Amino acid sequence: MKKNLLISTASVLLMSACASAPRTPTAPPPTIDKTYTSLNQDSRAQFLILHYTVLNFEKSLRVLTTGGQVSSHYLVRDEPPISYYIVDENRRAWHAGNSSWGNSQNLNAGSIGIEIVNAGYTDTPSGRVYAPFPQKQIDEVIKLVRDIQNRHQIKPERIIGHADIAPGRKQDPGPLFPWKQLADAGLIPWPDSAQVAARRPLYETLPPDAAWFQDKLARFGYSVPRHGELDQATKDVVSTFQMKYRPSDYSGVLDAETAALLDVANTPGGMLLAKSPFPAPPVKAGGSKF
Repeated sequence: MKKNLLISTASVLLMSACASAPRTPTAPPPTIDKTYTSLNQDSRAQFLILHYTVLNFEKSLRVLTTGGQVSSHYLVRDEPPISYYIVDENRRAWHAGNSSWGNSQNLNAGSIGIEIVNAGYTDTPSGRVYAPFPQKQIDEVIKLVRDIQNRHQIKPERIIGHADIAPGRKQDPGPLFPWKQLADAGLIPWPDSAQVAARRPLYETLPPDAAWFQDKLARFGYSVPRHGELDQATKDVVSTFQMKYRPSDYSGVLDAETAALLDVANTPGGMLLAKSPFPAPPVKAGGSKF
């Protein structure tokens, strides 16, 4: 009896002590001084990636903003042509998926994604048919790309399509997306047509083999097999390259014009930029960015 009384009394005292114990004060916030800014920095956004939605605007907006497990920073409507800002540029949007370009992998973390409302393609008895883009929508895309590029200083050669970073798995923005208009606007580089015309006869006489194409495609940035065989994966990458730079024929055939385009694309001075999209940063004498 006495033992039970002692245990009960101890429990009451313990509960009382807990109730009356002082709370740990909330830690004060850090003292942050923003007086100084380092010159040694750049944007986290190193790539700008263009997609099409394969859905109308209403469905695209719903999928990109709700539980669809996919998102992008911008959605460009077709009618009227309006750009919707749906993910903060400082946050990671889920638009690139399993992807690579050059030495960069899984590009979601280092890119800004633009989804363009477009029906994509339809497979018909006569072949695959892609939906066109209204010119006013393209005009809006060009303005949006220019704005993003200027603010983040994204290199022109890093403005690419979803198909470029996932060839075979993705086709967007497809062969009807007018990349040449972006080149004419000074946003991306384009193969020098004079150099392409000059080299085409050489490759008509001496057609390169699959290993040559794989090497050139890999040097340009594509993830491509390097075994020297013309397999389906290699054809998919060739077709992706053709969709962008020779959309009149994207069959994946290793022809002379594609060889000339690839050769020029990998030649110093072969990719021309219509005009500089942003001024070059000043370089101190004797300095280094590393």
